[in-house]
Amino acid sequence: MIAGKEFNIDRISFDNDVVKALSEQWYAQEFWPIVYLLSETASKNKYAYVGETTDIVTRFYHHNNHSEKKKLSDAYIITSNKFNKSATLDLEANLIKYLSGDGRYKLLNANLGLANHNYFQKDEVYAAIFRSIWSNLIKLKIAQHPLESIDNSDLFKYSPYKSLSSDQVDALLVILDSLLNDEYRNVFIEGGAGTGKSILAVFLFKLLNTPIEDFSFIDFGPADTEIFSLVTKLKRKYPNPKMALIIPMSSFRKTVQKIFGYVKGLRSDMVIGPADLAHRRYDFVLVDESHRLRQRVNLGAYFGVFDQVSAKLGLNNKVNNELDWVIKQSDKTVLFYDEDQSIKPSDVPIEAFDLLKNKDRTQTRFLDSQFRVRGGIRYVRFIKQLLSARIPKDDENFSFKNYEFFLFHDLQKLITQIKKKNEQYELARMVAGYAWPWISRHNRNAYDIQLQGIKLKWNSVSIDWVHSTNAINEVGCIHTTQGYDLNYTGIIFGPEIAYDKANKEIIIHKDNYHDRNGKNNVKNSDQLKNYILHIYKTLMLRGIRGTYIFVCDEALREYFAQSMVSIK
Repeated sequence: MIAGKEFNIDRISFDNDVVKALSEQWYAQEFWPIVYLLSETASKNKYAYVGETTDIVTRFYHHNNHSEKKKLSDAYIITSNKFNKSATLDLEANLIKYLSGDGRYKLLNANLGLANHNYFQKDEVYAAIFRSIWSNLIKLKIAQHPLESIDNSDLFKYSPYKSLSSDQVDALLVILDSLLNDEYRNVFIEGGAGTGKSILAVFLFKLLNTPIEDFSFIDFGPADTEIFSLVTKLKRKYPNPKMALIIPMSSFRKTVQKIFGYVKGLRSDMVIGPADLAHRRYDFVLVDESHRLRQRVNLGAYFGVFDQVSAKLGLNNKVNNELDWVIKQSDKTVLFYDEDQSIKPSDVPIEAFDLLKNKDRTQTRFLDSQFRVRGGIRYVRFIKQLLSARIPKDDENFSFKNYEFFLFHDLQKLITQIKKKNEQYELARMVAGYAWPWISRHNRNAYDIQLQGIKLKWNSVSIDWVHSTNAINEVGCIHTTQGYDLNYTGIIFGPEIAYDKANKEIIIHKDNYHDRNGKNNVKNSDQLKNYILHIYKTLMLRGIRGTYIFVCDEALREYFAQSMVSIK
């Protein structure tokens, strides 16, 4: 037994005698609210299950008759005289979320019905109790990572064990209804960066790959009950649906593949690239970051693969695109989409998505909540106005109590601050617009960016650069950060973007933009400007805790300084 100041953790064997052993315990006799963890560490695959109940005897009796839970060997029972139903539901939800993000166990829990509600002294008392419990779980070798480390992990951020917001629940209901209803063929879930599109995609995938008997609907709320009813109907209609999650960007795809490998019921090969559609047809295809699906423009080495897949699918490679591949190879399609994150001419045109959205057999829902950036909707609205040169005249310098948003005039001060934040919180990174050639790609002794006497290099790796060893000393670009969360982002606005004082508008200098695949075949200057503005908007929505900016163009810096807090 571990006895904390305000709780106890008792370990007992989870075997045929567990019900008899429990019946003699005071918390079982008094029907006291408790939280428990069942685990198995002897086998190669480590499984665990987290639950809460006021009737542990009955609950463990049922677990002992469950095909998979009965194979677990140890029970850890967490009790406290401070526990009430709200507290145990909250503790259960936190244990599920953090054990999933910790990665030691694959959880046997379903991902529906997780509590996320306020209750008396939730932050004042119970948050500290949870932290103390977690520390003791590390001592017991049940958990392996501190909470702060898990908070920064992709496994935690994109875990399917999340409580959904109200607009995510509404979108989920629309998706499930559309998958059931033969009248509908496509679903668009639209939302800006940080609105939880990827989280919803992973949540849905886990939901549809969980056996019905694994759902614990005792504490379901009305929305959970409705979702569960639709899932049950879907499983009758599609007992074993062929499903795929498509992610166009290879780096982010590898990250999600790794996450799927840690989740029971999911496999890394369920996450595929668009070209993999050539191998089979699916009942359901979900496409995350669908704005990054490609057409046959500026594809470099990918031209050959694109043509081969088009031919295999019987499509015209000059006319059709990867969106057409998705539609052809799936009975039902769910597209998670943000037109403001289309960043280069190889992306499928917005018009193609609009055409599909306007069809009778397509449903569309919008996500508005901001999950990533602590500046919230107000910050999102501000940067949209800032980059559109439409800041209201009476707007004061933008500041937010829970978000650090500053304009730096000294690049070295910005870099120093980013490194300081990285020591405090990790995942603080420097990024920039693609305004300098990537010289160091072929010459590791060369520097790519030279400003104010400072020499910097672009990212040395392309896959999962955000988590790479030397990332703090390098500068990432849109291609190595799109789809990822950071704690702090330091952004260099390069010389490819400037400000025209006379016309009071942001302008683009094409010759200073060095992403060849981002500007070749772009004949319309407004289109290139939109791509570059989309890049900077996307970069400005990476930082959870803060965004720091340095601007090369003097006029643009002066324009930003009118509405931002400056650090000189």
